[in-house]
Amino acid sequence: MNRGAALVRSAPIVSITLREWLAESPFTLAMSSGFFGFFAHCGALTVLEDEGLLPSALAGSSAGALVAGMWAAGMSAAAQRDELLRLQREDFWDPALGAGLLRGRLFREKLEGLLPARTFAECRAPLALSVFDVRTRRTVVLDQGALAPAIHASCALPVLFQPVRHEGRVLLDGGILDRPGLVGVSSSARVLHHHLSSRSPWRSTQDPALVPPKREGLVALVIDGVPRTGPFRLHEGRRAFEAARSGAKRALDQRVTDGVARVVL
Repeated sequence: MNRGAALVRSAPIVSITLREWLAESPFTLAMSSGFFGFFAHCGALTVLEDEGLLPSALAGSSAGALVAGMWAAGMSAAAQRDELLRLQREDFWDPALGAGLLRGRLFREKLEGLLPARTFAECRAPLALSVFDVRTRRTVVLDQGALAPAIHASCALPVLFQPVRHEGRVLLDGGILDRPGLVGVSSSARVLHHHLSSRSPWRSTQDPALVPPKREGLVALVIDGVPRTGPFRLHEGRRAFEAARSGAKRALDQRVTDGVARVVL
C-alpha cells in the first residue's frame, strides 16, 4: 500500500463548532414536538437571533410549529419570550364537550392576535408545519394558506385539545407521527434541528422518537436537563427558557460530534 495514501486515510477528521457550521451557509431550522416545550424552543431561538445566525427556512411540529411559525410570521424570539412568560392557563383554558378537553378557541384567538402575518405567503421565510390527518392517519405538511389554523392544528395534542377542522380535513398534533417535524424539509437541506430531549409521560424511555434524528446535512442541538413544563407547570416556563438559552449559548462553541451538538446542564 502506498504509504502516503495510508497517511491520508488515517488522518483525523477535523470537526467544527456549531457556530462555524451555522455560519457556513444557509440552513433550515426545524423544531421538534414536546408538549409545552415552546419555552425551550424560544430560549434556543433567542440565542440564534442574538448571534445573527438566522434560518433561511423553518419547519416544525406541535411546540416547534408554534415557535417556528411565530418567528416566520415576523414575531421576534424576544417578543415571543415576553408573551410566553406572561402566559396564564386561563389564556387558553376553555373546556368543552368534544373529542378533547379544550375547545381551542381561546388558543386560536390568542394566535390570531399575535401573528404579524396571516398567511404562509406573507411570512419572512418559507415555513413547513407537520399535522396529523385523522381520516388518513398520516402526516400532512401545511406550507400555504392561512397560518393561524395550521399552527393551531399542529399544536392540537390529542386528549388535551379537540381536533381542528381546516381545509376539509380533521387535524391533530403534528408530533403524533412526526415528532422531529422534518417531514416537510427537503432531504438536500442543511438543517439545524432543535431536539427536545425531555420525555413525555406517555412515551417509554426506548421510544425511537426520543432519539435525535440523523441524516446527511443535519445537526441536532440537544440540551439535556431542561425543566419540563405543562398546563399546570407554567411556573417552570421561565426556568425552561433560561436553561435552553444557557445551553444553546454553550453549544455554539462546542464541536459537532457525529451530527450532534449536545449540552448537559
